[in-house]
Amino acid sequence: MARQDQITKKRALRGNTRSFSMNHSRRTWELNLQNVNVIVGKNKVKRMKVSARTLKSLKRDNLIAKPNR
Repeated sequence: MARQDQITKKRALRGNTRSFSMNHSRRTWELNLQNVNVIVGKNKVKRMKVSARTLKSLKRDNLIAKPNR
């Protein structure tokens, strides 16, 4: 599977890097992916790769599963 957020389907951005002399070369801006256990449905937990931005939203909405220890 490609490196993408499994909830929002975001992928890496592509563009150019520019030097002071206006030379350019291709580059990518990768996502900050994190592995996290997400509560899906009723009492169901699924392990997903999500971006840090999505993780912040999940924490706000209380959808992060607590580890069993």
